[in-house]
Amino acid sequence: MLSPSLEDYLEEIYRISQRGETVRTTDIAACLNVSLPSVTKAMQKLDESKYIHYRRYREIVLTDSGKKLGHFLVERNRIIREFLKLIGSACDVAAEAEAMEHYLSLPTLSAIMNFVKFSEQHPAWLEEYRKFCQNASD
Repeated sequence: MLSPSLEDYLEEIYRISQRGETVRTTDIAACLNVSLPSVTKAMQKLDESKYIHYRRYREIVLTDSGKKLGHFLVERNRIIREFLKLIGSACDVAAEAEAMEHYLSLPTLSAIMNFVKFSEQHPAWLEEYRKFCQNASD
């Protein structure tokens, strides 16, 4: 099990790699607004955990398990953002999703995923929910 911080690093590596770009420590540091020594330590831990192949001054490459977990982490973030938008939360969606994503259990995440899918398949229900929220705030 990775720490929330290491999950953030792996998620960012996955995002960069999905854009077809070479993944380097400087890119990760810039994206996450952290120091290069912090990135290096995280890369060493992810390498030890077999999620990436890391060698100093070389490209960072995801292993198969790193790709699988990275995909899950990116999807988890996307689903939580979508959920926050659907329920009409007046928050900073990106920051709120980041705060929530590391602490939700798999059963709760699964329930959120089902809610998002249900809402997409039943737009009339979603419109009723939005009307309810509008009336509740009046």
